[in-house]
Amino acid sequence: MTEIERITDQLRRAFEGDAWCGSALREVLADVTAESAARRMLANAHSVWEIVLHVAAWKDAVRRRLAGERVVTPAEGDFPSVVETDATAWRNAIEMLETRHTELREAVARLDDARLEEPIVEGMSSLYVTLHGAVQHDLYHAAQIALLKKG
Repeated sequence: MTEIERITDQLRRAFEGDAWCGSALREVLADVTAESAARRMLANAHSVWEIVLHVAAWKDAVRRRLAGERVVTPAEGDFPSVVETDATAWRNAIEMLETRHTELREAVARLDDARLEEPIVEGMSSLYVTLHGAVQHDLYHAAQIALLKKG
């Protein structure tokens, strides 16, 4: 198994399931409704919905960096605003997250191990560090959402 294959597997585990540390992002979101996703559980914390949009935005930013774009922050912002909070808008947010995850995994799978030590984009961290960061990002926010759901 190549290192890229191992990283792709870790991206899958962190998002889809079978993560060593516990529930993956998709798993913690499975029973979240639009109403609970929009609710601000803590006064100074993001809602689950805002976190979903944030993770989707950063998956897209990493994918765009892999394509050579110098993306500093996502086009829609670090924590995009939730505009509508009905069930259809929530399903659309989850579908966007799923799509961006798939697009990122597919982009990573096309990489060659020889590039892992190269900067993802000139002046930025290496592909290796960035891709492991993407795995860590999913797990961090999965844990954050799991805690918010208990709130």
